[in-house]
Amino acid sequence: MQPTVGRRLAAALSGAVTIAAAAAITLLAPAPSAAAASPQVCDIYASGGTPCIGAHSTTRALYAAYNGPLYQVQRGSDHAYADVGLLAAGGVANAAAQDSFCGSAACTITKIYDQTSNHNDLPISWGGFWKGPGPNGADVGA
Repeated sequence: MQPTVGRRLAAALSGAVTIAAAAAITLLAPAPSAAAASPQVCDIYASGGTPCIGAHSTTRALYAAYNGPLYQVQRGSDHAYADVGLLAAGGVANAAAQDSFCGSAACTITKIYDQTSNHNDLPISWGGFWKGPGPNGADVGA
């Protein structure tokens, strides 16, 4: 026996209501927090007795408590500098800060900061006694 037009319409509407409700729940759900969950990579290493001696990242904190800059950018149009930090301590990079600073101008990463207390930051190397970019020469910024 085939369902009547009324039953098919009711089933279709029921499915549409279910999809709409799921979409509304997804849209109204709170956004994920920018704060880090708990221990980050270097926290875990330290708890195992092998602390990080250098911690470099352009995307996230490597310690739950770290709240400093991740890297420095230089704007090509006026050669101004800006540090890019985190959305929250132990969290991810604040990409909006870089986008706001750089705008439509080209920007280059000129330094990646060490998140440890050793401050072994990574600037663009001038290359020592060798000339030119590439192997055995000066670094080229990203």
